[in-house]
Amino acid sequence: MDLAFTPEEQKFREDVRAWVRSNLPEDISKKVHNALRLSRDDMQKWARILGKKGWLGYGWPAQFGGPGWNSIQKHLFEEETALAGAPRIVPFGPVMVAPVIMAFGSPEQQQRFLPGIASGEVWWSQGYSEPGSGSDLASLKTRAERKGDKYIVNGQKTWTTLAQYGDWIFCLVRTSTEGKPQTGISFLLIDMKSPGVTVRPIIMLDGEHEVNEVFFDNVEVPAENLIGEENKGWTYAKHLLSHERTNIADVNRAKRELERVKRIAKAEGVYEDRRFRDEIARLEVDVVALEMMVLRVLAAEKSGKNSLDIAGLLKIKGSEIQQRYTELMMLAAGPYAVPFIQEAMEAGWQGDYVGAAHVAPLASTYFNMRKTTIYGGSNEVQRNIVAQVVLG
Repeated sequence: MDLAFTPEEQKFREDVRAWVRSNLPEDISKKVHNALRLSRDDMQKWARILGKKGWLGYGWPAQFGGPGWNSIQKHLFEEETALAGAPRIVPFGPVMVAPVIMAFGSPEQQQRFLPGIASGEVWWSQGYSEPGSGSDLASLKTRAERKGDKYIVNGQKTWTTLAQYGDWIFCLVRTSTEGKPQTGISFLLIDMKSPGVTVRPIIMLDGEHEVNEVFFDNVEVPAENLIGEENKGWTYAKHLLSHERTNIADVNRAKRELERVKRIAKAEGVYEDRRFRDEIARLEVDVVALEMMVLRVLAAEKSGKNSLDIAGLLKIKGSEIQQRYTELMMLAAGPYAVPFIQEAMEAGWQGDYVGAAHVAPLASTYFNMRKTTIYGGSNEVQRNIVAQVVLG
């Protein structure tokens, strides 16, 4: 196993770094580095910049309009954009549904949907979780009944991230109640402007509107929007979730946020505290270990061997690291990190405390990261899956 990058790979990294430096808007980068709220326009603007370059679908093969990069190049692209302060690519279109359409969609579906995803013009949402059907996704109840050349969809999805911006949503729906729960699920693409689709905001503890409930009331969906075969959606969902869990590990954002922990600790005067530095060091060791795990997968792919099936491990460790660095930021700032006032964040000021600009977002980020060990398959479920694979 060779974890060193070749001269060609280092040159690729430098080219990506130079392009990002020239094209990433400074105001957006500043927001990312300081954990300030990104608007829809901010996220869409960066998506379109990448789309124009042909890099929004950076993991896509050339035959579908992607750059055709190998796994090492994709990793280096992710690392350089994260360290530069680029917004994380909203994954639902280019990272999640696009690979499903490529693998299981018809040529007509590929021609219809992939260009809008690649350009960043069409915003996709994910319709998986339901009330009572989160980690136990196979118990979902949203029903799609075939009537002629249409499906009539009724039901509810919840925790739908950024659905208030969605143009389209890919949904798991129940088309049969016979046999095992997994065998009666289908994969539908639904236009969110369709009559009967209602998006209701879920306002979180910090006042943010990040997630939503989505209701389907007799929504008519053309049968041509079914991906693959009816009742085979569970197979397609597993294909998608393998991309999501690897994405959740997000080692490159962890490296960027580790440096932010250090900046905050120095600004708050606790960096010289040996015990606090010990905690930073432990976190840094775990970030490096996570990166080594990712590089092992990449090395296996590069050598033509079977990729290590460790998506669950990456998800567990990556999500726990995200929670730990937000906790350390809170500890560094102490009681000044407690209030979360959006207006104060946007103004760069909070109370009478000097230097409050860097502590204003901390509580909000801390609370937001509580979700990481739950979504994408809770860590408890992931540990069960890993145990079954290892112990049989």
